[in-house]
Amino acid sequence: MTTMIGYLRVSTEEQAASGLGLEAQRETIQRYADSHGWTIEWHVDEGKSAKNLDRPELQAALARLHANPKRRDVAGLVVAKLDRLSRSVPDFAGVLELARARRWSLVAIDLGVDTSTPTGELIANVMMSVAQWERRVIGERTSAAMQAAARQGKHMGRVAAPLPDATATRLLHLKRSGLSVAKIADALNAEGVTTALGSKWYASTVTTALKRLDPTQTTKETPAASAA
Repeated sequence: MTTMIGYLRVSTEEQAASGLGLEAQRETIQRYADSHGWTIEWHVDEGKSAKNLDRPELQAALARLHANPKRRDVAGLVVAKLDRLSRSVPDFAGVLELARARRWSLVAIDLGVDTSTPTGELIANVMMSVAQWERRVIGERTSAAMQAAARQGKHMGRVAAPLPDATATRLLHLKRSGLSVAKIADALNAEGVTTALGSKWYASTVTTALKRLDPTQTTKETPAASAA
């Protein structure tokens, strides 16, 4: 039976903590593998951006695939969506070239392509090029709009919602007790305390809230605070 590497990635701590993004990718890959009679070995990068390929589990997967074909224990790499692997055309092209040179398959389920075929490689390259072009156009438009707003003295961007004083006080108390940000998030969630936006707490949102508190927070019991 053919063994493939199933690669999963989420870019934020919140997504990693919830598990929902990873689970959706896992289910998609597993269904595809079952239909092709493959077994899957998983490599997962949590809280990692796709701005480059410098991710520990991806590098570990590529190292396995780089082995001599006669000694290699996996036949290729499968992703639920191409952007889980890379958002950069040059990086993706490099992975494609590596797959071609070392004779292993790269499968992107969302595109319905398998790069063991010339057509699959062509479609993947075109799709990645279009995606990169679209992001650059959106980035240029956003930059132009922000520059225009700045010239008019307008503010663009998200304004943080204020934390209730009671929540801020509790947050500071937990911090002063020596708990890590992850433990603080667990405590607040267990107490039913939400963020200013009514969401569940994560280590990253605790960190953001604490950073926005007054530098003299250790002596304040009810500081004015805000959180994401």
